[in-house]
Amino acid sequence: MKFKGEISLLTVALIWGSGFVATDLALGNLTATGVMAIRFVIAAVFIGALFGRRIRPALDSLTIRRGIFLGIFLNLSFLAQTVGLVFTTPSKNAFLTAVNVILVPFIAAIFARGSHKVERSGVIGALLAIVGIGLISLNLDGSVNMGDLLTLLCAVGFAFHIYFTGDFVRRGSNAIALTILQLSTAAILSLVAVGVESLFGLGQVKETANVNPTVSILAAVYLGLLSTGVAFLLQTVAQQWTTQTRAAILMSTESVFGTLMSALILQEQMTTRAIIGSAIVFAAILVAELGAIRQSPKAPKLTLGQNPDFD
Repeated sequence: MKFKGEISLLTVALIWGSGFVATDLALGNLTATGVMAIRFVIAAVFIGALFGRRIRPALDSLTIRRGIFLGIFLNLSFLAQTVGLVFTTPSKNAFLTAVNVILVPFIAAIFARGSHKVERSGVIGALLAIVGIGLISLNLDGSVNMGDLLTLLCAVGFAFHIYFTGDFVRRGSNAIALTILQLSTAAILSLVAVGVESLFGLGQVKETANVNPTVSILAAVYLGLLSTGVAFLLQTVAQQWTTQTRAAILMSTESVFGTLMSALILQEQMTTRAIIGSAIVFAAILVAELGAIRQSPKAPKLTLGQNPDFD
């Protein structure tokens, strides 16, 4: 399984792509903080029940601090994305979130303090991915609203989250422990937000037509089990085997999968522009992969013996 990291991250992108449709459905009857509370509580309980006992030896103070740190980034990024989706369209939300692709290599170069070079193939691939995602998702009408700005803020948060996730697992933190800790932190913060929202009468649902309340609840549960629990566990583990830049590019294909899911589930028609954009995104992945193959790998290859909780 030479490319197990890449395959795993493409699976994450597929799950996240479907998440844009699920989030839009959930917001038809739930507030943004309500959706987040459901998804993070379910995800934390689900992953904790599966692996909680096995990660106890890995819960040293450093890993706990790192997990809480990632959880804060995760919560704030999803809050900005979910609230943004109340005021903007799923297509714009997907495109603007994917701006994190172009930020990751530069964040890595800054925090690595000179030891990390921005690979030309990675930058070219990131730029190509942005062009492709723009063709798929963005209606270039020049309009900017609060939803767009919040989603851009979310993209910055996700870029830092991708970088620090890869950095922490490569420096010895147990991947599953980090996942449980960050999901638990995000769940607690989301529940606090729901309480504040209820106390002051804040929050609003998206004006989505003909969304059954049961469908909204099921969509939120789907977000908790798959889009959050399974996907973030898979992402955290997979980033042991690839670089942050390549991880960001691979996960940017969520908008491609989101477009396909919208066509299948919501009966949205695939346009010629969307098809061309999809081809460009996959070309971006190819550029990054070929560039990485030509260079010696910089990420250490961890064995299962170094991470006994993943087998």
